[in-house]
Order: sequence, then structure tokens, then C-alpha cells
Amino acid sequence: MHLLPWLHPDRVALLEAALRERILVIDGAMGTMIQRHGLEEADYRGERFADGFDATREAPAGGGHDLKGNNDLLLLTRPDIIAGIHTAYLEAGADLVETNTFNATSVSQADYHLEHLVYELNREGARVARQCCDAIEARTPSRPRFVIGVLGPTSRTASISPDVNDPGFRNTSFDELRATYREAIEGLIDGGADTLMVETIFDTLNAKAALYAIEEAFDARGGRLPVMISGTITDASGRTLSGQTAEAFYASVAHGRPLSVGLNCALGAKDLRPHVETLATIADCQVSAHPNAGLPNAFGGYDETPEEMAEVLREFAQAGLLNLIGGCCGTTPDHIRAIADAVAGLPPRRLAAAEALAA
Repeated sequence: MHLLPWLHPDRVALLEAALRERILVIDGAMGTMIQRHGLEEADYRGERFADGFDATREAPAGGGHDLKGNNDLLLLTRPDIIAGIHTAYLEAGADLVETNTFNATSVSQADYHLEHLVYELNREGARVARQCCDAIEARTPSRPRFVIGVLGPTSRTASISPDVNDPGFRNTSFDELRATYREAIEGLIDGGADTLMVETIFDTLNAKAALYAIEEAFDARGGRLPVMISGTITDASGRTLSGQTAEAFYASVAHGRPLSVGLNCALGAKDLRPHVETLATIADCQVSAHPNAGLPNAFGGYDETPEEMAEVLREFAQAGLLNLIGGCCGTTPDHIRAIADAVAGLPPRRLAAAEALAA
């Protein structure tokens, strides 16, 4: 199959060179850090959304809407907070930062009547992260930093009914997801993302819609970015919500020719290990993991300390399972610093193709 050229070949060359040299570090949780700021409704609204809706558009029927909790909207109302979090992770040792666009799709923004912001949110998410990476990279030119444009899973599932009494019902469709992902992707590319990551995948059909939209966007531009894919194992059965094992999940998305495939969220590092090991055995691309800081406690918090998490992930690295490592829910710059220190100097997982060439 003919592959389109890279949109930014120099950036891809830097990323590929770094991946050959060492295990790269992805940042940690955005939501965890935003919570620390204790933001109120006014912070989310800013001036443009002061009345609970976008002042540049006609007021929706029923008037304004509470916007607190719409963390993606902070890209427009409090970009200083998002930039501060990105910078804290970069200074802690992250090589790659994820854009604050996990819910920047029309499906998720519909909860706030802000579906029209999808492109703008994704463009600004990538732009803010790009500025932070460029600023840190200017201080240490020998160590490039990269922006991961995040495409979250949405709150809907294309292959499972949300109604136990009607198993055939769906509250979204492949085409609906493809359309909103396409809009998000255009924004991420225009904002300066180095890669795109379809992440926290609990329904593989949702992911396929995202991958389809990615290919459409690349075809329209005549060039591509590296694509990263990260699923989530939702419980002790070792399966995604839509019922796939890690091996089946990889088989379902490998057609996307990803730069990396991995797992994140849902489980802590210890519980994630056997599934990462499976991917490390079968994947012919890079392998990533960014687990939670343990399992949620009774209060919905995460108790695993930076030292505890780093110790477990160091074992992953020593076993040759990883190319990229980071943190998800409950992790902070302290976790990322400890993880970066723990894997420093350890060789990255070798790809099967590279071993074949070396033989």
C-alpha cells in the first residue's frame, strides 16, 4: 500500500531517532492537575461565555448553561492554566505532552451546547501545547519535545446498546463519530500537533471511526502524521468494554499502521502489566503504556505514590516491554519525574523488524 509522505518530515525524523535511543516519556493526567486549581464557574466561562453560552453566536433556546467541568473549554477561557500544566510536565521530564482535547468532540461538547467549538478547541489545544514544547525545546535543543494531538473516546459507544432492554439500540453511529473526529483532526493538525493519538479506547468501533477520519484528513492534505493508538482494559477479565482482549484489539487496529499501540487508564500499572506484555510480544510497532496511579479508592481518588508507580514501571522497562511510558488518571508531574528517572538509561523495547535486520 502506498503511503503518503509525512506532513512534517523533519519532526518525524527527530521523533523516530529519539525512539531508537531511549524510552520516551509521555506526560500525566490533565484533569488531576486542573482539579488542583479549584476553578469555579466563572473560570470556565471567561468573558466570551459569561452568560453560559458563546457570545459570538445567538443564545440557545432556554438560555445559558453551566460550563463548570468542561475542561477543554479552558483552552479558550484560561489557556494560562493549561499551558502551566503542560510546562510542569515538560519540566518534570516528559518528552511528549497530550493536548487538552480529550472531550473536544461534538458528542462530548453537546452536553454544554458547544458543539460548534470542536475545530477551535482542537486547534487551540495543539497550539498551546506546541508553544510550551517549543519553549522548553529552545532551552534544550538537543532534546526535542513533541505534541500528541488527543482524540478521546467520546461518551458513546457505537457497538454496544446503552439500553439493556433494547440491545439493538445505538445512541451514535460510525458516520456521526467519523464526522466529529474529522473536525477535531483538522484542528489538531492546523494547531501544530506532531502526532495524533486515538486513546482510552473502550469500543474498537469508535476507534475505527477515528482511524477512518484520520485517513480521510491525510488524503485531503496529501500528507500524514504518525498515529498512536491506546486502548483501555476495563476490568479483571482483561478485555475492553466491547469485549476484546489486548491481542484482538491490536489485530483490529493494526491496519492503521500506527507508530505505537498501547494501553492506558482504567487499571494501575501492576494490573496492566500482562496486557502490555501481550502487546510487546505481538506488535510490530512501538508499544506504549500510561496507566492510572493505581485503582480508584472509595472517594474516587488515586493512592499510588510516584515512587510506587515508578518502581513497577521500571520493571516493565527492564523486561523490554516499553518504548513510551507515562501516566493517566491520578498522576502528576511528581509521578512523571519519578517515572522518567526510573527508566532513564534503560534501553527501549526492540521491534521485531529491527531484530530481523540485525540478525
